[in-house]
Amino acid sequence: VQLQASGGGLVQAGGSLRLSCATSGLRLVDYGIGWFRQAPGKEREGVSYIRSSSGAQYYANSVKGRFTISRDNAKNTVYLQMNSLKPEDTAVYFCAAGRPVASSWSTSGLYYYWGQGTQVTVSS
Repeated sequence: VQLQASGGGLVQAGGSLRLSCATSGLRLVDYGIGWFRQAPGKEREGVSYIRSSSGAQYYANSVKGRFTISRDNAKNTVYLQMNSLKPEDTAVYFCAAGRPVASSWSTSGLYYYWGQGTQVTVSS
């Protein structure tokens, strides 16, 4: 199983980026995909999650209304559209595959497979 996160970069506050998580060796209908981020000196936090079977979407309060998670089962890829970016969104973003129950989607220890991370930097 491999997950490859991409799409990060440098953007001004208020701008947008779309992250991609390309997966191989698993099916998105079998595994949920979560996006996490980790800023320097901070713990890794859950950003968003899309459930395997239903495709239900979950968001951290800090990104709700600004970020949108989606997936393309045919391409085995999950996307994170990030709009209205803020400097506090600056972090390394990771995607991960797992089968957490919905109420625990943001618990990083419940994920089996992780991508390598992509840097997102938002300048003020």
